[in-house]
Amino acid sequence: MKKILAFSGSNSSTSINQKLVEFIASEIKIHTTRVINLVNYTAPIYSEDQEKNNAFPGMILALKQEISEADALIISVNEHNGSWSAFFKNTVDWLSRLDRNFLEGKKILVMSTSPGKRGGVGALEYAKSVFPRFGADIIDSFSFPSFYDNFSIESKTVTDETLLLGLREVLSTFAHQI
Repeated sequence: MKKILAFSGSNSSTSINQKLVEFIASEIKIHTTRVINLVNYTAPIYSEDQEKNNAFPGMILALKQEISEADALIISVNEHNGSWSAFFKNTVDWLSRLDRNFLEGKKILVMSTSPGKRGGVGALEYAKSVFPRFGADIIDSFSFPSFYDNFSIESKTVTDETLLLGLREVLSTFAHQI
C-alpha cells in the first residue's frame, strides 16, 4: 500500500479544485490517501531578500516534509489567466528554492477544473510542462470541465456518468502505476 498526498493549488475557501481533490481521494481504495489544504501552508511572497533575511518559512519546511513522505501526489491546479494562481506559484517557488528536485521520484496525477468548458486546461498543460523540471513523473492527467454542471457539491459526487467513468479509468491507471 502506497502513501498518496493530495491537494489543490488554490487558496480559495470555496475552491472547486479542492472539492475535486477530496472527491478523487475518496475514490482511491487500494492506497492510503491524505488530503491537505495548502491554505494551511502559507508563506510570504518569495524573494531572494526574504529567503536571505528570514530563511525558509516553517510551513514550507512542513509541506516539503509532507511531500517527501508520500510515494505519489494528486494535485489539482486552479487556473488564473491561463496559468497557475499566484498563490500556487509562490508555493512552488519556495519549495523549489528549498530543494530544486522537491518532486524527485514522485508519481503525480495532475488535474484541473473550472466553471467553464475548458476545465482549466491552460493551468493543467502548464503544470505538465513544469512539474518534471522538479523531478516529477507525471503518470496521468485530466481536465474536468464545467464543474458546476458536472459535480454535485451537496452529495460530493460527479453527476455526469461518462465523465465519472473516465475519471475512474484515470484513477485506476494511476493507482496501479504507483
